[in-house]
This record gives sequence, structure tokens and C-alpha cells, in this order.
Amino acid sequence: MKMSPEELADLVEAHLDDRFHDECGVVGIHGHPEAAKIAYLGLYALQHRGQESCGIVSAPGGAQRQSVHRGMGLVADVFNERILGQLEGRSAIGHVRYSTAGGSSLVNAQPFCATTDAGAIAIAHNGNLVNALPIRRELEGRGAIFSTTADSEVIVQLLARSREHLPEERLIDALSRLKGAFSLVMMTSDALVAARDARGFRPLSLGRLDGAWVFASETCALDLIGATHERDVEPGEVIVIRRGRLRSLRPFKKEEEKFCIFENIYFARPDSNLNGNNVYTFRKELGRTLAREHPVAADVVVPVLDSGNTAAMGYAEESGIPYEQAMIRNHYVRRTFIEPTQSIRHFGVKVKHNAVRGVLNGKRVILVDDSIVRGTTLTKIVNMLRAAGANEVHLRISSPPTIGPCHYGIDTPTREELIAANHSIEEICAMLGADSLGYLSLDGLRGCGRALKHGFCDACFSDDYPVATTEEGPPPQLSLFRSVGSEDD
Repeated sequence: MKMSPEELADLVEAHLDDRFHDECGVVGIHGHPEAAKIAYLGLYALQHRGQESCGIVSAPGGAQRQSVHRGMGLVADVFNERILGQLEGRSAIGHVRYSTAGGSSLVNAQPFCATTDAGAIAIAHNGNLVNALPIRRELEGRGAIFSTTADSEVIVQLLARSREHLPEERLIDALSRLKGAFSLVMMTSDALVAARDARGFRPLSLGRLDGAWVFASETCALDLIGATHERDVEPGEVIVIRRGRLRSLRPFKKEEEKFCIFENIYFARPDSNLNGNNVYTFRKELGRTLAREHPVAADVVVPVLDSGNTAAMGYAEESGIPYEQAMIRNHYVRRTFIEPTQSIRHFGVKVKHNAVRGVLNGKRVILVDDSIVRGTTLTKIVNMLRAAGANEVHLRISSPPTIGPCHYGIDTPTREELIAANHSIEEICAMLGADSLGYLSLDGLRGCGRALKHGFCDACFSDDYPVATTEEGPPPQLSLFRSVGSEDD
């Protein structure tokens, strides 16, 4: 049966959206003659944290004006030599925004800029504020006019209304009213400010480059630009850099640390270090633990690329079963495709993955992935492996069943859409068409997590949310983006 263009687009969209999406990544540079170019490279390294839009704001030292460029798409497509040359100044901040299944709009691209009576400011934010909606309504009732639908603009509005004197004092005043997750950088005419919420949900690192100061969501960005990783911004810390001097403030009440464990499981690049721990090493240990919890007789261990790579290596090493990359991934997938003249079975998955028949034919396969969200992609991948000759397909997942959405900066489906929130493991196994299914246990995950030597949030697995949402109840993640995006289509 021939697919219509709309049906084909929906199929590809569903495949690409059957993952969790991180909300964004941020960078900040102070005191470098090519600050905008350094920000560009930092964003390039953080591209995995957001592919929908990106932006850079720069400011010449001591000047009240700011230069800004934002665009929809990937960093390398939005910026070029000419544009970067126009972003003058020794300070700059940058932002990459996540990719959403709904509509999108340039108006929501960051960094956000504003002119206040304390001067020009720009803010780039990673996280999600669980009480943004009631505060927004309160501000609108007092005459505030919002130009975007992002919760991050609430920070800007609160900051502009603060009666504190210095910009960093105004930022602290604004953040003290907010609940949820924020790792952000703010640039003023003479300073660069970085802040992290008291529970430290999202990562933020501090580095040095040729005498300049650099902030980045992950250390892989520091590696690319040749910066030295000095340390992580601590939970609840506000760092102010002015005239090259660093000042550390601790204005917020101390809370139990709740770093997002999914950063270590999936979001962060494997070559990054988060809170002093290497992501690659952690994911391998997840795979080893998974192999001990769910052994099975098989011939090969195969990862779902790229999300299951490292855990599959750990599973293979622990079990003694050979590791094979029996699926090839196309890294150049986009959301627009030319419709084939004849329908292609499972086109939406094949456009991104293809099985290697020579490795799979006649084999018992252990297929490793980091998580199951809706299950639509894995169903098609299991069928693809069987079509390539696999005799058995045993699914192994290097995290516990995902039973709840995230409210702290990850774009997740609603609870009703999460397959593990509504079905037993046996039912999921049958729905996916696998011979067996094994998830890493919550105790197994926490055992690996204890080696990280810091507290972490596992609410999407445990249903234990460290920060309550508003009395109205949690809205669908980033619902504001989607409601406006549908109008822009």
C-alpha cells in the first residue's frame, strides 16, 4: 500500500521522536578576543543537546550594546564566518535548543536579550521551571508583556522588575522565586554570571582558556576549544566574573543534590565528565550490571546505535558473548524525505538504521538499548533483525522501566504515552515482538549511581519527584512551546 506524503512524514517523525530529548546546552566566554568563535565551537560540541535552534550573543567590554544572531537549525548551518565576524566583543554566551516533535518558532530561540534600567542583559538557560506558569500569569496580571512562550523568559521578567542594584543581585532575586531546574549563563555589559539550582539537576562546568573564563554544559565542549576544566559549578552556586576576576556566591538554601541520572545514562556525550565522573565508564558499568541481572544464552550482543553502544560493550565483556555492531546508522537523517514511488516496509526506521545480515543470520541476538519510551522504534528494529535472519532477539535495557515524565528539563512524553507506565514487562515484550525483555533494576541503577559519589534524581524510574509541581498539576512537558508551535505551522 502506497503511503501519502503526510503518512510518510508521520512515520519518520514518530521514529525520530521515540527518544527522550534534552532541552538545551549553554556556553559562556569572558575575556577572549574571539569570544563568539569560541562560543560557536562550544555549541558545535554540544549539538547533541539540541538541534532545533541555536544562538550567540556577544558584547564588547564596557559597551552597553549587544550583538545577537539566532536561527533555526544546526550550529554549522546557522553560523558562518561573516556572521561570526559581526559578533564582536571579548564576552559571549550561546545556546542550543532541543528538537521537538511539535511546531517550533524562532521567537523561542535563545539566548534571550533584554534592556533593563541596570543595562543590557542576555540569558541562556538549560532546565525547566515547574512554577513558571503561575508566575507568568502573576506578572501578566501586573502588566508584563511576554514575547516568547519559553519558561526561561520568566527569569528575564523577574530580573527586570527586581529592585536590587547589580545585575547578579537581580538574577539571584529572580531565581529565588523559582522552583525546578536551571543551569544558566547571563551576560551583562561588564560581567559573565553562571548559576545552578540548589539541587544541581543539570550540569555546568567551568574552564580556562588562555586567561579567559569559559562555562559549558559539558566538558566535551571545553575539550574541543582546548580549555582546561577547572571544576564544576556547584549546586546552588552563583559565579560572577568581572574584569577577569571570579567571585563565588552561595545565595540559596542548601538542598540535597539531585543530579539527573539520565544525563549519565543517555544525554551527555560519552567523552564528557559530569560531576567528576566519566560518562563512558558509567555506561559500561550499567551494561555489566545488566548482564549479571539478566543473562541469556546468545551468540552476539548488538547495540542500538548510538544510544546502546557503551552499555552493550559492558554487557558483552561481563557475559563473554561477542560484541558486534550488526546495525549501521545513517547519521545524516533529517525530518524531510522525498516520498518513494512504492511503499517501503518500515521506511521510517530503515532510513536511520539498517541490519547487517552477514552478522545476524542464524544467530541468537541480545539487543541492548538505554531505554524504552513509547516502544515504536524498537518494535520495528526487532522486526528488522528477524528479517535479516536472527533466530532469537532478546532485548536488554540499561535503565529501569520509565514510568513517569520528567519535569526538570527533559522533553518526555506524558505518563499515558510511556509504554512501561501502562503495561507489564511481559506485555511490553510481547508488544515489541522480542523473545525476552530485561530492564536494569532500580536497585542495580542505584548501585551504579552510588559510585558517582553525589545524589541523583531518578524520578522518571522511581516516581519519587524531589520538587513538587504547581497545584494545577504538571502540564505536558514544554506544553507552551507546543501550543504556540501549532499556530506557526
